[in-house]
Amino acid sequence: MKKIQDYLIQIKKLLDYTFFRVSLFVILGVILFTSLYGNVKPEKLDISLLTVAEKTIRSPATVEDKIHTEKKRQEALDQVQDVYTLKKEYSSNQVDLITSIFDAASEVNDEIKDEAKNQNVNDEAPLPLIEPTVEDKVTLLKGKLTDRVIKDLSERVFTALVQASNDELSIAKDLTVTAINHVMNKRISADDVENAKKSLEEELKFTTLNGDLKNAAIELGRYAVIQNEFYDPEATEELRKQAAQSVEPVKILQGQIIIEEGKLVRQEEFRQLGLVGLLDNKQSYKPFIGLMILIMIILSSIYYHFYQMKEQHEKRQTHLLLFGIVFILTFFILKIISMLQIFNYSGIGYLFPAAMGGMLIKILIDEKLAILSSIIFSIFGSVLFNEGVSGTLNFSVGIYILFSGLAGVLFLSEQNQRSKILQAGSFAAIVNLFTIWALMFLPNGQFSGLEYGYYIVTGIISGIGSAVLTMGLLPLLETSFGILSTMKLIELSNPNHPLLRKILMEAPGTYHHSVMVANLADAACEAIGANGLIARVGCYYHDIGKTKRPNFFIENQMHLDNPHDRLPPDKSASIILSHVSDGSDILKKYNMPKEIIQIAEQHHGTTLLKFFYHKAMQSGENVLEEDYRYPGPKAQTKESAIIGIADSVEAAVRSLSQPTPETIESLVKKIVTDRLQDGQLNECDLTLKELEIVTHSFCETLKGIFHSRIEYPDMTKKVIQV
Repeated sequence: MKKIQDYLIQIKKLLDYTFFRVSLFVILGVILFTSLYGNVKPEKLDISLLTVAEKTIRSPATVEDKIHTEKKRQEALDQVQDVYTLKKEYSSNQVDLITSIFDAASEVNDEIKDEAKNQNVNDEAPLPLIEPTVEDKVTLLKGKLTDRVIKDLSERVFTALVQASNDELSIAKDLTVTAINHVMNKRISADDVENAKKSLEEELKFTTLNGDLKNAAIELGRYAVIQNEFYDPEATEELRKQAAQSVEPVKILQGQIIIEEGKLVRQEEFRQLGLVGLLDNKQSYKPFIGLMILIMIILSSIYYHFYQMKEQHEKRQTHLLLFGIVFILTFFILKIISMLQIFNYSGIGYLFPAAMGGMLIKILIDEKLAILSSIIFSIFGSVLFNEGVSGTLNFSVGIYILFSGLAGVLFLSEQNQRSKILQAGSFAAIVNLFTIWALMFLPNGQFSGLEYGYYIVTGIISGIGSAVLTMGLLPLLETSFGILSTMKLIELSNPNHPLLRKILMEAPGTYHHSVMVANLADAACEAIGANGLIARVGCYYHDIGKTKRPNFFIENQMHLDNPHDRLPPDKSASIILSHVSDGSDILKKYNMPKEIIQIAEQHHGTTLLKFFYHKAMQSGENVLEEDYRYPGPKAQTKESAIIGIADSVEAAVRSLSQPTPETIESLVKKIVTDRLQDGQLNECDLTLKELEIVTHSFCETLKGIFHSRIEYPDMTKKVIQV
């Protein structure tokens, strides 16, 4: 039944933490959205056509001017010329045609000669040779040609060909073919066909052929010359596509001046103002959707960081609330400084103490979250300081805030003393100066000496201001939330602290014991990844209660009589057991952190005071074991458990007359086993594997402290007699 109740309590705590976490993130989201709303809201101008612009207007975004793009594309298309293809095969085809006509005429002559020879051979008495008429020869020639050729050529061509000898035909063929090749190797469009024919005619006109054959050759040549260049629609279309694709879109660039102050708003400028959305009265929701997405991404990253933190719900809730306060405070300062942009001071964003938020979060929570916060502040800064720049983001201020914040965080990573905060701020100021100079020199800007001085001052103020604000806010936040920061622990470990001086002066043996226990606990905690610093400081104060009656504790008796020899066991036990509650009261009186108080209360847990318990048992009295156990509670954290074991180990080993590595290891393991079997480690999350590492760490540290030393022989003084 008790387990069920504990389970229900844990569920309630988890639900309470979830509700708190969700509520805080909702509040952060609302604050961020309302603060950034005005910086992303699209600007609307009250301006009319043909009026004078009261100020210089720039484009808030990069927009394509589709009208000008289409006009430019059409101009490119108009410049594309039609593609014509040269058909080279047409020349060879026409040459073959004319060659075949001449060859046909030569064949007619050969056939007539062959027929005459055959006639003389077959007849006994040679008869006079009957020459075929021209008409018969023309008929024979036409029989060797196609109907189209017969139709296209005139009768006088056939007549001239059949009347010429084979030699004349060969010469005429060569001249005609040469002329055709010469003319047809050039591009001949439909409009140039007649000019090409005339060119061929002029070339053949001055040959040595006889009149009829020359005319026939000229006609055949003119017949052969045809168009060999033709329009290629596919190639033309491909060329037009390439020309259209090569045209870059005409864009109105972000930051581009559309109309200058004092200029008349003409039709073209008025059209461009509408194109970039400066005249659109309709509300655009895109910037607000973008802002919501940006805020959701940022808050999700923060949520994930806290989700994966391995801490108790109460501590995680405290850290989350602390982060929320530091985050809102830093963002509030960022917003206030951004409002000073109305004075038109250049680089006003460089005044923002960018390193403050990161350093506070680094000191109070952890370094990872501090780096993440610096990145987030740089993003918000680039949005808030977008006045007078083209677009929504001012990248110069964003980069400046990022570098300055990271400089402060990283410089503190190895510097845990509060006095080092000012040094971190100085380092951030130096980084600020170099960042500003880089941002000024990169665009090759021209600045006066006064402007350089102004920017130097803003960078120094930002860095030093971050340190001053961090040192001022840190004590307030630590006190309000009871945060035991690293710097607070360093201060508490200072030997000049009043309580440490009290232990040193009133109980020097206890002081030495505390330092030895601190060395053991620190090394063991570091070995398993626990907080070694809080263990060390807790050890310094864990026995502060012994200062109330220091002589009743053996480490402070220093050759004095032991007062417990004169007291009954129950009285001695009461005095010894009370040092826990006495220590808690003293620590509370000095407003010590609760973690230190809990260590003092838990370092003995509910262990049994065995010496006086057994002494009471030997007296024969009716003894209750509960009366001889420490009030507790048992150790709740790894650090408290380790300190409790280290406390017993150090006292036990110190009581050995001749400690050796073997006896030390055996004793440490016995004490750890006793604690484990007594249930003193049941309420902390120390695992058996970690306990084994702790045991090994104790042994190694103790072996270094109680190592063997050389025994020096006694030196006898020799008396020299003179």
